[in-house]
Amino acid sequence: MIKGAIFDVDGTILDSMKIWDEVGQRYLSDRGKTAEKNLNDILFPMTIEEGAEYIKNKYHISEERGQIAEGLLDIVKDFYFLEAEPKQGAVELLDLLDRKNIPMTVASSSNREHIERAFERLDIKKYFVEIFTCSEVGAGKTEPFIFEQAAKIMGSEPQMTYVFEDGFYAAETAKKAGFKVVGIYDDSSRADWENLRETADIAVEELKEFNKIWEYISK
Repeated sequence: MIKGAIFDVDGTILDSMKIWDEVGQRYLSDRGKTAEKNLNDILFPMTIEEGAEYIKNKYHISEERGQIAEGLLDIVKDFYFLEAEPKQGAVELLDLLDRKNIPMTVASSSNREHIERAFERLDIKKYFVEIFTCSEVGAGKTEPFIFEQAAKIMGSEPQMTYVFEDGFYAAETAKKAGFKVVGIYDDSSRADWENLRETADIAVEELKEFNKIWEYISK
């Protein structure tokens, strides 16, 4: 029986991974330049600073690397503040868990300010006891610390706590630490979908299946 729920944000609650596919293109478009078709694939493995250096050299941008990086991050920030929307079924799932008196927390690698502003705009911050971010706890999701902290504040033991994740590596970390896992499909993680399905206790392609999720986790 579920006693607590821990939610990832990007690709799980919010349909927000697409901004990382578009940020370079948006930056260049704002400056009257056309991005190459595979720009996202090129930038994906790079740090923000490396990406800024690539854009500066490839597209002959006069701004310094630090200014370009800041411009890219501003686009991401504006997306969360103004555009990011919940995945279909996410709000209904949060509301269902709230009505069942299941405490909920967030465990995310994203920026706290971005999460809070998006959640406030969408009126879903009210569902969460606390928001934990990897940068603030000092550990990424290759370690279970963020999940353990989230469970602790809810007073929920790992074996009775479900972690909702679209990322396979994070789900694997949580599972090895004794947590239950709900795997959520997201296009950005489609290459790992089969691994996530095998790792998770239950996996769904859409959060619109919230009644199916509840039927499983409430046993």
